[in-house]
Amino acid sequence: MAIRAIIIYLFVLVVIRLMGKRQIGEMQPFELVITLIIADLACIPMAEVAVPLGHGLIPIFTLLVIHFLICVLSRKSMWARYLVSGRPAIVITPQGINFKELKTLNMTLDDLIESMRGCGFSSVDEVAYAIIETNGKMCCIPAPSNAPATKTDVGVETTKAGFPVNLIMDGKVMKENFEMCGVGEKIINNILSRAKLKNVKDVLLLTLDNNGKVFVQGKNVNKYSTFSVEYGGGGKW
Repeated sequence: MAIRAIIIYLFVLVVIRLMGKRQIGEMQPFELVITLIIADLACIPMAEVAVPLGHGLIPIFTLLVIHFLICVLSRKSMWARYLVSGRPAIVITPQGINFKELKTLNMTLDDLIESMRGCGFSSVDEVAYAIIETNGKMCCIPAPSNAPATKTDVGVETTKAGFPVNLIMDGKVMKENFEMCGVGEKIINNILSRAKLKNVKDVLLLTLDNNGKVFVQGKNVNKYSTFSVEYGGGGKW
């Protein structure tokens, strides 16, 4: 039974990974249905020794194939996409609550207000538009009077956004990220020297963004360091 459980676990893990990196709350309806069925199918041969493993693995593999076919069909056909995933629904407009859409979605006003609070809004007049996405999550666009001011609004000069990339994690060098960023040994040695770390194995986490900003923290150290280095970019960044 232990060996059967390990085999089924590894097989289901591979299947779920192939289906993509979505959390339960981000799944489309057809993805959630397939996931629930897979969970049920996996339990049968795992608990019943008399049931051949193939009676669980083959249906799970079949569902994986169905999942891929639905995904391909959804990419190629808008009609198929709307059929299996539905359409986003606008439940709040500048005119107020769209009660007709709420009824179509089987949502109550309590559901709407709860979702709105989850987006950081306590009153309907603070929201210009609220959209229920096809995965059931609500996205809110704030009303102009409630929207946060940006640097552009207040006339502050902006720089390009920094995108930090992990270069060293838990003492291990991320070689593919070195190539992507165009970083060489000279820059890393300079960073380690400024952070007062002896070598790569002493690094818990080291990141570098495309503006040259460094975050570095050593192992067994409760304090991190941030500073900028001269960095010309390059690579595939």
